[in-house]
Amino acid sequence: MKALIRLLAIIRKELRQLRRDRLTFGMIVGIPIIQILLFGYAINTDVRNLVAAVADQSDTHLSRQFIAELGQTQVLDLGRAAAGPEELERWLRDGSISVGVLIPPDFDRRVLDPGRPAAHLLVDGADPTILGVANQLAFMPLAFDTGKASRPARTLEVRPYYNPERRTAINIVPGLIGIILTLTMSLFTAVAIVRERERGNLELLINTPVSTLELMLGKIAPYVVIGLIQLALILIVGRLLFDVPTRGSIVELYMAAAVFIIANLALGLLLSTVARTQFQAMQMTIFFLLPSILLSGFMFPFAGMPPFAQWLGELLPNTHFIRLTRGIMLREARLAELLPEVYALLAFTLVAMAGAVRRFSRRLD
Repeated sequence: MKALIRLLAIIRKELRQLRRDRLTFGMIVGIPIIQILLFGYAINTDVRNLVAAVADQSDTHLSRQFIAELGQTQVLDLGRAAAGPEELERWLRDGSISVGVLIPPDFDRRVLDPGRPAAHLLVDGADPTILGVANQLAFMPLAFDTGKASRPARTLEVRPYYNPERRTAINIVPGLIGIILTLTMSLFTAVAIVRERERGNLELLINTPVSTLELMLGKIAPYVVIGLIQLALILIVGRLLFDVPTRGSIVELYMAAAVFIIANLALGLLLSTVARTQFQAMQMTIFFLLPSILLSGFMFPFAGMPPFAQWLGELLPNTHFIRLTRGIMLREARLAELLPEVYALLAFTLVAMAGAVRRFSRRLD
């Protein structure tokens, strides 16, 4: 009986401690809810509304009907018109579109000829999922009114760009760079700051002339070098074991990676101002990592997710860095063509750093 009383006393003590620890209580409630929402929205094998563009070189009644019926499938979002194949290829290279529909000038004659493809699908083959959807779309029957009778649509020719071998590793490794750097950089920084606080070292810094901003910059500077070393290791292993190419400028890739690393270090600093223990810092890092995996386009096509999930994904640094790595490494895009992604990372860094400095100064006071 006494053992039961002691056991109940310990249980009441733990419950009171959990009630006082708002962060842990929030994770108990928030983690299952957030996970079910993330997995429910992100895991969608029924891909819809892929960003696409059309170059209609025929511009006939039949070609316009073909475009309308292609849009009715809801697989492609045909919201852009291109002047020709060169513009389609440029948009594929900078990531503006995932699929380009090229309708040749002799489209009407091709429809009547069962031995020729009626049109061409230019596909960003770096993502095997998009390529698989395009292959299914190529054989989808579409009705054409040729004036005599409705005829089935002829096979569309699929032209995969950037990954003609259709190897999954070529798509996975560039995206994995962002996942690894997100985990290590934010975790290292958050845990390091919390560890300094637990040991009492931060209190000693109060009596020095070092400002809060100088302290934070000094803390993150070594990790920028560490992150770049990790990038080199990933590129070497990816090349030697999986034959993943780096078609674009390696210098520009490192420049993009440096901006991304600083963004994640700023995030780690912000997390360190919220976490009270190293364990909480690790929990919060994992909590942030899950959306970075599911909503960034790493595992599933970004355009295939619902608008709300895409809106959340645009707030994550990894979303923009994956576009940078895949654009530079696989599509040979220049950094100047991907500047919107760089600007998004810089904006995230400024917001996270400002929040970290403000909270850190308040805690030191």
